Amino acid sequence: MVSAMLPLYLLVALRFSPFQVGVMDGLYQGATVLVRVMSGLVADRWRRPKQVAAVGYGLSAVCKLGLLIASSSWTAIAGVMLLDRVGKGIRTAPRDAMIAASSQPEQLATAFGVHRAMDTAGAMIGPLLAVAILSIAPEQYDAIFVVSFCVALIGLAVIVLFVDNPADRAVDESEDGSSVSQAAVSLRSMIALLWQAEFRTLIIVGSALALVTVSDSLLYLVLRQRMTIPNGLFPLLYVVTALMFMIFAIPAGWLADRIGHKPVFFLGYGLLAGAYGILLVLQMNYLTAVLMLILLGSYYAATDGVFMAMATRVLPTHLRTTGLALLTTGTGLARLLASTLYGIVWSWFGAERALMIFIGGLVAVLLLAWPTVQRVLEN
Repeated sequence: MVSAMLPLYLLVALRFSPFQVGVMDGLYQGATVLVRVMSGLVADRWRRPKQVAAVGYGLSAVCKLGLLIASSSWTAIAGVMLLDRVGKGIRTAPRDAMIAASSQPEQLATAFGVHRAMDTAGAMIGPLLAVAILSIAPEQYDAIFVVSFCVALIGLAVIVLFVDNPADRAVDESEDGSSVSQAAVSLRSMIALLWQAEFRTLIIVGSALALVTVSDSLLYLVLRQRMTIPNGLFPLLYVVTALMFMIFAIPAGWLADRIGHKPVFFLGYGLLAGAYGILLVLQMNYLTAVLMLILLGSYYAATDGVFMAMATRVLPTHLRTTGLALLTTGTGLARLLASTLYGIVWSWFGAERALMIFIGGLVAVLLLAWPTVQRVLEN
């Protein structure tokens, strides 16, 4: 609910500039990097991913009310958004590690696809609730923050009451067959992960692709600039994207488990390039807008869970949460920079020219990344 309305709230209700919206969006996307690695280390060392994830969910829930207190202050809103994303940074890697620990190795991408589909179902319902609230109480964005807080409390109760930690494993097997003690989890072991060729390649490729990816919020504002979309219907853009993500997440995961993770992953970024192309080239109306959103949702389905499955396959079990945190940290930093750069280029040259620069960068990175990943990783 909050994600769907935040860019419109900042741009229209609070009259922030595109540069400020870009910085805010980058903060919203990338601030999680501040705590991801530390939460991964803590979860791996204590072997308590549930408790670490619950702290993250609780912090994000409280921040929904923080947006009410922040009012129209740019710095206050930035501070609340920072804390909210810190909560996300704390919870993401432990949650994904619990999913991996509860799944069969040959069904990793499918398992992540199931999670992403259910997660996206909530992301689809949220904007619909936001539309309903704004139709009853136009321009009353505070009501969205209050309802979102109540829903977040329900989610926190579910993980606290109904989710268990994965089975405790005292040792793990290293590549040479020797046992690795869980006590080996440390900053030194985290740094050693970065010297593992397969994992290092994933971090570099994922971060490079994130650097040339326009966030959904900014992309929707470009779409709104190219065609008339009533403010009350703006959250529906998130709904269509989330619906496509939900529909295709499980089939994409199943396909990746059958034919290999890399082909499906790069196909997803090809779909993203197609979505950018439609927004740039075609005359935008409701039909072409829906087509663009279908490609955008399909891109998420083919990349999000599949990328986590790719990483899980090359990470040692006792450092799984730490490794996933490192991976999402790299991509998070890249997204933070990408959103900020897009906001700057938009302010200087316009939204469409900024999109042209990013789509050129995306195609270039894809052409360079494919042979690199092909050489280093096995299907």
